[in-house]
Amino acid sequence: MIVYDPFWNTLEKKGVSTYALITRYNISSSTISRLKNNKPVTTTTLNDLCRILQCSVSEILQYVDVENQ
Repeated sequence: MIVYDPFWNTLEKKGVSTYALITRYNISSSTISRLKNNKPVTTTTLNDLCRILQCSVSEILQYVDVENQ
């Protein structure tokens, strides 16, 4: 399962709010909601977030094996 826990840590570390993502960078509120709820997002969205936050994909998402827990 893909989770976006690293994204929230990266936002805090970079000092960027979800409000800024929505208003300054035109990331939709529905995309923020999808990230909050660990729902799928497009690779285009991941690319945009990496560009905005100047980070790698590993700082946005993480794979967690829930079947073997």
